[in-house]
Amino acid sequence: MVRDGVLVVGSANMDLVVRVERFPLPGETIFGTDFKMFPGGKGANQAVCCAKLGQKVRFVGKMGDDLIRERLSASLEQAGVIIDSLIVDPVEPTGTALITVDKNGENEIVVVSGSNMKLRPADVDGVHDIFGSAAVVLLQLEIPLETVVRAAELAHEQQALLILNPAPACSLPASLLRLVDYLTPNESEAQMLTGIPVTRRSSAEAAAKKLVDQGVKNVLLTLGPEGCLLVNSSRAELFPACRVRPVDTTAAGDAFNGALAFALSRNEELDQAVRFANAVAGYSVTKLGAQRSMPTLTEVEQFMQQLAV
Repeated sequence: MVRDGVLVVGSANMDLVVRVERFPLPGETIFGTDFKMFPGGKGANQAVCCAKLGQKVRFVGKMGDDLIRERLSASLEQAGVIIDSLIVDPVEPTGTALITVDKNGENEIVVVSGSNMKLRPADVDGVHDIFGSAAVVLLQLEIPLETVVRAAELAHEQQALLILNPAPACSLPASLLRLVDYLTPNESEAQMLTGIPVTRRSSAEAAAKKLVDQGVKNVLLTLGPEGCLLVNSSRAELFPACRVRPVDTTAAGDAFNGALAFALSRNEELDQAVRFANAVAGYSVTKLGAQRSMPTLTEVEQFMQQLAV
């Protein structure tokens, strides 16, 4: 069987985005300056990013039997994502996320998981055959942990590369970490996983090395405007971020993960894959919204040329 493309198992949400001058204090009411609805969810965002770059992408997830599912499904298909393995939950509503974005592009997010948390290991087993055709399997943590573990096991059994974006952060079993080829935490997620506060390069490296010691093959610790720290058993190297003026950082991590999956599925060397993922993440924060901020391959290549990446 020919291995090609990326399989994403994860969440899909509708993002309800409010722009404000500043975040409200506890108990305070402030006026928003704008409101929009954007298709989102870490799994769907990463799938759309990879598909818009031009890769074959399948998405496995669960949505409710409602109007939001129709809009999210249309967005995925428009980007080129294959959704024939999407599961509809007749009871739980499709997931939503309430997002506040301030004038500096920083965000605060509250997720109502809905049907995402009803994606069960048995659902993944029901589509086990598609794991055998994927070059890369990409997972996040907006679905039940036992489902993540089962998907990781299937990826390992089928010898696909496994990327795990450990977001939102939670404690992970050692058995799962040993299956991961590429773990992509940010600073707070790395601290949650290791107990080491990530405040500078040295502590970031210490946290990443601890994860490698626990069995992860490669840790790509994203450090926001500082870039991405790659740590494995043979080296630790910082890849600088692209210098841009942020408009909305909501989907920067999703852009990085989707682009990393895209590059690795095309057999790119790891260093080049990380630089490419940094560029896609940098491009995404210059646009408002999650999926709509993801570039095409032509757009990101032009962006990299402009910045001489």
